[in-house]
Amino acid sequence: MFASHLPARAATDSAQPPLPTVSLLIDGKALETEVASTSQQRYMGLSFRRSMGENEGMLFVYDGERPLTFTMRNTLIPLSIAFISEDMVINEIHDMNVGPNQLFDSRAPAKFALEVNQGWFEDNGIEAGAQIVMQ
Repeated sequence: MFASHLPARAATDSAQPPLPTVSLLIDGKALETEVASTSQQRYMGLSFRRSMGENEGMLFVYDGERPLTFTMRNTLIPLSIAFISEDMVINEIHDMNVGPNQLFDSRAPAKFALEVNQGWFEDNGIEAGAQIVMQ
C-alpha cells in the first residue's frame, strides 16, 4: 500500500503470496509479521487480503529513513499503521479505514512501517515511543 516510489509494473488484482516472516516484540506483545522489503512487495502490501490473524502484521522495510506515504488502494480490511525510526522506535500510529483516495503520510522520516489489524496497537496499550525488538 506504499504510494510513492511505485514500481513501473502494474499491480495484479490478487493478493501476493505470503512473504518471509519475522517475530517482533513490542512492549511485551508478540507479533508475527510478513516482511515486505522489495519495491514490488511494498507496493502490493496487504492489497486484496480478506483477513489477517489477530497477532499478525506486515513490516515494510526501506533502505534508510525517509518520508513515507501509504494508501488503502485495493485494501479490504481496516488497518492501523505505525511509522518506525531506524532505531526501531514507533514515531506515530494512524488508523486507516477501507476506501480509496486516502493518503497517510509520516510526520517524520521513517525506515519502517508496520501494518496490523485496526485497533491492535490500542488494544495492546502500544503508543508512540514504544521500542520494537526483532526476535
